Amino acid sequence: MRKTKETIEQKKQDTLAAGSFHSENFRRRSRYIFVFLLLICAFFAITILNINTGSVHIPVPKILHILFTMDGSVKDVDIIWRIRLPRVIMAAVLGGALALSGFLLQTFFENPIAGPYVLGISSGAKMVVALVMILYLQQMKTMSSYALIIAAFIGSLMSTGFILLVSKRIKSMAALLVAGIMIGYICSAVTDFVVTFADDSDIVNLHNWSLGSFSGMSWGNVQIGFVVIAVTSVLTMLLSKPIGAFQLGEAYAQSMGVNIKVFRVALIMLSSMLSACVTAFAGPISFVGIAVPFIAKGSLGTSKPIVVIPGAFLCGAVFCMICDLIARTAFAPIELSISTVTSVFGAPIVIYMMMRKHSRY
Repeated sequence: MRKTKETIEQKKQDTLAAGSFHSENFRRRSRYIFVFLLLICAFFAITILNINTGSVHIPVPKILHILFTMDGSVKDVDIIWRIRLPRVIMAAVLGGALALSGFLLQTFFENPIAGPYVLGISSGAKMVVALVMILYLQQMKTMSSYALIIAAFIGSLMSTGFILLVSKRIKSMAALLVAGIMIGYICSAVTDFVVTFADDSDIVNLHNWSLGSFSGMSWGNVQIGFVVIAVTSVLTMLLSKPIGAFQLGEAYAQSMGVNIKVFRVALIMLSSMLSACVTAFAGPISFVGIAVPFIAKGSLGTSKPIVVIPGAFLCGAVFCMICDLIARTAFAPIELSISTVTSVFGAPIVIYMMMRKHSRY
């Protein structure tokens, strides 16, 4: 009789535990769905607002009509399809790539403050692209987008390689971040030195590009950038399980069959390619790679890579589209650099992250 009562009590506890688990799982999935729907709605709303806003105001009904039928005045069609829409799409694609690059670097260094701009990776890409632009334009007068991406990728790997060498001797993450900042200063100094001896026409192009901007984007840029970032993002998604295992510790990842050396190389290559593509097309953009992954994780309430990777990409796209809209319209007709706006919104988030992390200890 006593055993029967114990069995019944155990079954009740198991039933309650199962119900609690299913309830928690339902709440978690509902939160994921809500956040993703909110980001998708924000994406389309900001897209229309970006196309609608500018020196020439185009009503929303006319925008939708032109987008779906391409029927309208030549002026409006050109403004939407040749100027504003490529810029909006590139802001979204490059913003998502920058957020994803930051997430990969934070996973690699196991530090939420790591990012392509802070670690000097963007500055390394900027330096090599500046060198190539000056030398190449003097010889050929034109330069392909692929050449810019390759140059930025080489610069990113150079900076990352130096950081990895330093990390073998410096175990403190704070000191490693300082080393990354110093790398950024060195690369910026080299860039400024090269610009000093460049032609006036090259200096104008470099100055506009080095400040960071999504202006002047074409459908050719969109096509190349989209293909490169889409392939890199898919490869990142395929690494979601190893990333999840690595987040639980290197020993756990090895026990799950993850080749740590190959995995680390893959993370560095993917993050470098993403940040290089952004730098090649839009110049160095600050704080997005640090702030956006933090926002995505906080909004979704999880660190699972299978959820955070698409969430961070969407969040980065929306964040950069909003910042680009502010950069274009805040002091029109003067356009701010995109890094100025991202710093205004991203830096306070990074400061909050550091204060929150410090308060836990």
